[in-house]
Amino acid sequence: MRFLSIGECMAELAPSGDPGHFRMGFAGDTFNTVWYLRALRPDIHGAYYTAIGMDTISDKLLEEMDAIGIDTSWISRRPDRTIGLYLIELLNGERSFSYWRNSSAAKCLADEKAALIKAVAAADIIYFSGITLAILEPYARDSLLDTIREAHEFGKTVAFDPNLRPGLWPDTKTMKKTVMRGAEMSNIVLPSFEDEAFHFGDIDPAATIERYVSAGADRVIVKNGPHPVAFFHQGNRDTVPVSQIANVVDTTAAGDSFNAGYLAELDRDIPQQEMIAAASRVAAKVIQSHGALVQL
Repeated sequence: MRFLSIGECMAELAPSGDPGHFRMGFAGDTFNTVWYLRALRPDIHGAYYTAIGMDTISDKLLEEMDAIGIDTSWISRRPDRTIGLYLIELLNGERSFSYWRNSSAAKCLADEKAALIKAVAAADIIYFSGITLAILEPYARDSLLDTIREAHEFGKTVAFDPNLRPGLWPDTKTMKKTVMRGAEMSNIVLPSFEDEAFHFGDIDPAATIERYVSAGADRVIVKNGPHPVAFFHQGNRDTVPVSQIANVVDTTAAGDSFNAGYLAELDRDIPQQEMIAAASRVAAKVIQSHGALVQL
């Protein structure tokens, strides 16, 4: 199985556990997912598609990817840009973020369409998110979506996490419209209910499922924090309970790691309930440690 993740990876400043002290790492929603996928299934070929700078911190990011065996062949480098930076602040395990990404090279990731087409053609599974779409200029966003749509029509498996972040969009209407465009060309949609309820007005996870199934998704897996995961697959709807964690340290990358745990099981002939339970176990480990990337 050849997995291609498309998006932005940033430098991360995360609380170290000592008040006022932070440690630097690298993270970003789609990067987190391919990182965890490789950690869980080193036999899966995992590649990342993005753009970075040509400075020292960009070099360090490549070293991080190489260390876990992420294929960096499709990463372009720009001398006029660097990678973005974000800082995590925590309150009772819940996170808030501050971002510095005006010079992020990832905003240009879809500028070279020929390279994008080649990368997508080389993959069996293409994974992207609402954040991937949000950081792009409208023309680049259309180019990316056109490429993914063509891959989907050709028979590639497309997985999409809506990852609704209104602060990255010009307005909520544009965000919602574009996210639904992304869902239309996706086989698997992996939304988080809290965000979907707030921005789309879904009254329960079943409503979230129906909206994305109506858009054309074959599978919808609705994450819902400590509550059961609701899913739709092959006409079946059900829920799967998740483990209750008493000591939640940091929820950063909870959804990203869940997605990796789920997608890591795609090539195995097991029931959806088992796939979701495995994904939940991964997320449970992640939220009991600081930062986005946690050794499993």
